[in-house]
Amino acid sequence: MRKRYRVAVVGVGKQAAEDHIPGILKSHLAELVAICDVDAEKAARTAEMLGVRSYVDHNEMFRVEDLDFVLVATPHHTHARIVEDAAAASVHVLKEKPFATSGKEAAHLASLAREHGIEIMTTLQRRFNPIYTSFFQLVDQIGDPFFMDVQYTMFVDSPHSGWRGSRADAGGGCVIDMGYHMLDLIIWYLGMPSAVAATMSAKAVGDAEYDAEDTASILFQWSNGMHGTCVLSRSLPPKRELFRLVGTEGVIELERGSIKRLTKSGEVVEHLTRERSWEAAATTQIDYFCRVLAGERKNMGGPDYHLQHASVIDACYASVKLGSFIDPREVLA
Repeated sequence: MRKRYRVAVVGVGKQAAEDHIPGILKSHLAELVAICDVDAEKAARTAEMLGVRSYVDHNEMFRVEDLDFVLVATPHHTHARIVEDAAAASVHVLKEKPFATSGKEAAHLASLAREHGIEIMTTLQRRFNPIYTSFFQLVDQIGDPFFMDVQYTMFVDSPHSGWRGSRADAGGGCVIDMGYHMLDLIIWYLGMPSAVAATMSAKAVGDAEYDAEDTASILFQWSNGMHGTCVLSRSLPPKRELFRLVGTEGVIELERGSIKRLTKSGEVVEHLTRERSWEAAATTQIDYFCRVLAGERKNMGGPDYHLQHASVIDACYASVKLGSFIDPREVLA
């Protein structure tokens, strides 16, 4: 019989309710044993529905429960403290993106993982969706890539409200939050860029004051001559997710749930789709982390890897201040 890894969820918001908890419940390798949330009523209600114990204080939960890992799905500014406490309790961590709110915090979390011998992995469901992994089978068929076009936009009624409207709490706006998924695809598919330049605004709600950007445009360059653009927004309808890579012999277009390979002139050569993939990816991600803990898989979303993401994000914000291109590799160093 395989071991079932005992997991608790900290933060019972929308992401946990819609993705992480269902993913755990369908996992063959993980067992949900506790729920923790600062809202005692919500924690108790959710725990009762799931037949597990509830907590308001995650440290009390770490003392009482015999946990293998904790899934952290709380506001960004609370992640580091929870990870610190989990590390002190020798509890592994699977956490919501971003890995950290800054390069400095990312380095601190990486140090904690080494010091306490724990695994920390960031949740990025696209990594476990066959549509997105199919990219590597198609990219060799489009010749030498030279241009990238990324768009991830949606419309949120109140991009300024709550902790997501505060850069101090969120670490930033659309770049570090929803944009983290696109930055991960860029680094995963194309490697670290050699330069980034960004412009950002927090003006979609004209009569409100907030400092976490709702819209951003980023230019990317690579040392091999590749370049491209990325537009991120919580204020641009309709909702769209597109990753387009143009090569000398063809094009790849990747959208949520489908991937196409086209000729140079735009004729579709092959088109792959997958239904209900998001639900499966959430469970596959949980199972994968359990296999990491068992020593059967490499932690593909560990601290050292995500130092790259933090460096690119820091470079984007530095570029806005300086009005120039920034090399994220120098930020990483």
